[in-house]
Amino acid sequence: MNVTPASRPRRSPRRSPLRRTWAAVAVVGALALAASACGGSTGEEADGSEDLPLIYGVYATPLEEPWDGAIHAALQSAADDGEIRYKHVDDLSTSDAMERGLRDIASNEEPDAIIGDAFAAEEAVRKVAAEFPDIPFAFGSGEDPVEPNMSVFDNWLQDPAYLAGMLAGGLTESDTIGIVGAMPIPEVNRIVNAFVLGVKETNPQATVKVSFINSFFDPAAAKQAAQAHVSAGADVLFAERDGVIAAAEEADIPVVGMMVDQEEEAPDHVVTSLIWHMRPTVDAVIEQATGEPQAVDLGEFSFMKVGGSELAEINTDIATSTADGVPEDLVTKVEEKQAAIMDGSFTTPVDESAPASSIDVSKK
Repeated sequence: MNVTPASRPRRSPRRSPLRRTWAAVAVVGALALAASACGGSTGEEADGSEDLPLIYGVYATPLEEPWDGAIHAALQSAADDGEIRYKHVDDLSTSDAMERGLRDIASNEEPDAIIGDAFAAEEAVRKVAAEFPDIPFAFGSGEDPVEPNMSVFDNWLQDPAYLAGMLAGGLTESDTIGIVGAMPIPEVNRIVNAFVLGVKETNPQATVKVSFINSFFDPAAAKQAAQAHVSAGADVLFAERDGVIAAAEEADIPVVGMMVDQEEEAPDHVVTSLIWHMRPTVDAVIEQATGEPQAVDLGEFSFMKVGGSELAEINTDIATSTADGVPEDLVTKVEEKQAAIMDGSFTTPVDESAPASSIDVSKK
C-alpha cells in the first residue's frame, strides 16, 4: 500500500461511550444471470430512482465473513440513504468464478462502479478492470492502483487493534492471550502486531499466542485454533477470524471481535470489537461513479481519525469465568489513549512483519 500512516489522518446497559452501532443488513433477491454464471447468492438493488448510480458489490466470500460484511453494510447504508442503487453477488470463491462474474456484471448490468475484495483473485479482478476502463473498480487489495480505473483500499485497523490489546492485557488473569488470524500477510500482520503492543502497555509480562488458519473464511478451523490457545492457558481471545467467538463462549472467557460490532453473538463474552467503517471509502467510490474513473489508493479513508475505523463500545457488563465486568480504570486508560490517537499526540506503530507464534510482549 502507498498509505503512510504517520501522515494520515453500542448495545446492553452501562457501556463506555466508545461506539457507534454498525450492523450489516442482508439484501434479499435474485439476479438470474449473475447467479447462473457465478454460483453465488445475489442481491437486488434497493428501491430508488433509476437516476441514482448503480453500485455493484462483488465478494469472494459469503457475507457472513465480517470483512465483506463491512463493505456490504456501508453500501447498504448508502442505498438506504437514497444515494445509490445497490446490487451484490457473494461467495465467488475461485478466481475463475470472480472473473466470469465480474465480466457478466460489467457487460450486462453496466454498473456505475464495482466494489469488492480482490486479495484471493488479484489477477482476475485486474484483468476484467482493464477490459472495462470506463467503469470504476475499487477493490480491497494489497497491491497498487492501476490506471485508469482500478482503485484499491484496505482495512487500516491498527488504531482500534492497539486499544483492544490494552483491554485484553488488562483483563487476562493467566497473562496469556490467544489470537487467531487468517494468514501472515501485511493486512493481518499490522493488526496483530498493533494488538500485541496494546497488550504490552497494560500488561508487560503477558504472552500472546498467535495462529493462522490460512483461509479468509473457515469458522471451524478458527474455532479449533482458538481452542488450542485456551488449552495452552489463554483466558482472553482475539477473533481476527470468524469462529473464535464460539470457542470463547464455550470456554467462558472474554473475546475481542472484528470488523463489525459482534457483541450480540455472545453478549456476556464479547468485550469489544474492531470496527471497520467502510462508508467513507464507499462515499469516495460514489464520487467516482458520478464523475470519472480514477486509479487511487483509498486506504486513508479507513483511518480512525477520519471515521473509517473505531473501537466498539466497551461491554463493561461481560460476565465470564475470569472477568466479571471491566475495571473502570482500564476503561479510562483506553479512552485516554483513544483521545491521544484522535488528537495526533499518539501514532500507532505500523508493523507488517509476520508475528511469532508465541510473543513475550516485554521484548516487543
